[in-house]
Amino acid sequence: MEHFNFRLIAKDHAGRAGEFVTPHGVIKTPIFAPVGTQATVKALTPDQLDALGATLILANTYHLYLRPGADLIAEMGGLHNFMNWSGPILTDSGGYQVFSLSKRREIDAGGVTFQSHIDGSTHRFTPESAIAIQEKLGADIILTFDECSEPYDRAYNEEALERTHQWAERCLSAKTRKDQALFGILQGGIFPDLRARSAKFMASLDFPGIAIGGLSVGETKEEMLAMLEVVDPLLPEDKPRYLMGVGSPEDIVEGVTRGVDMFDCVLPTRMARNHAVLTRTGRMNLRNANFSHDLRPIEDDCDCYTCQTFTRAYLRHLIVAQEMLAATLLSIHNLRMLIKLIHDLRETILNGNLESFSEEFRQNFQKHRPKGT
Repeated sequence: MEHFNFRLIAKDHAGRAGEFVTPHGVIKTPIFAPVGTQATVKALTPDQLDALGATLILANTYHLYLRPGADLIAEMGGLHNFMNWSGPILTDSGGYQVFSLSKRREIDAGGVTFQSHIDGSTHRFTPESAIAIQEKLGADIILTFDECSEPYDRAYNEEALERTHQWAERCLSAKTRKDQALFGILQGGIFPDLRARSAKFMASLDFPGIAIGGLSVGETKEEMLAMLEVVDPLLPEDKPRYLMGVGSPEDIVEGVTRGVDMFDCVLPTRMARNHAVLTRTGRMNLRNANFSHDLRPIEDDCDCYTCQTFTRAYLRHLIVAQEMLAATLLSIHNLRMLIKLIHDLRETILNGNLESFSEEFRQNFQKHRPKGT
């Protein structure tokens, strides 16, 4: 595609470092994308995201279709103008939300009829309409309409996989804009043969990138990682791989070591709104009383605005007082922590040190109680 180009710069074992050129800038991979579901990353301005080093953000087709509507966003000049973000944007197809949020839904070969989670009104998504909506939104990267099924039901996964594959071909046929890159989504639950079948099928089509869907939806961590190991050798080396909806520090490290290039997740900002912060050694809930006199930053070696400016004691005060600033400051730290982590992973791939870096991270990371607290 004339507007897009992916270049694999280096590999270290399965880890990959690359560059994906888009109309709104170069995405250096591996990358973590903050999630702006409603055309906004909660509690943060575009300037703050830029200062954190964010280069790609994600918006949600399902939510923006329902409110304020794709036609209105198109009238405003597309998502970039509407939300005043000059960098690359990715929109998913709305498939996951149709299956996870809608009050009632009916699936057939043509698409899905569903009720809005907002007001119960009836709507219908097809592969063609999902593409049309995303073309109105105007993101740089768009996704095929897929069916994200329950991970353990073999019969349902087989049926859903056939629909997902048929819908992917229809999405390719429906796409008209050359300034958008359409990624296909592979599925298959926790079944290695279905995952392999889907990876081979998506690799056979003319997608500039491939997304890995239907993971981190209820299966164990071990099952998720096993599925990544199944698909890694089956996906084209010259196209980016995007693991959808995954973004904890430990999952990013494990995903990168298994060939993943792109990640997104609501986790860092959702945790921030619930008083929790991410560090290289674990997670902390700053509402805990033991932080009330703590004069340290969240992390001593973190370069984010929050850590360079405020103490744990002050942040806990904001949380207890229910001040809105708490969500902003904690979101700044959590996103910067993940963006810096994935930057360091990229550097270790370029330097050939991914294995030692990832092993050191695993040894130091403790999910519930960081060292020094």
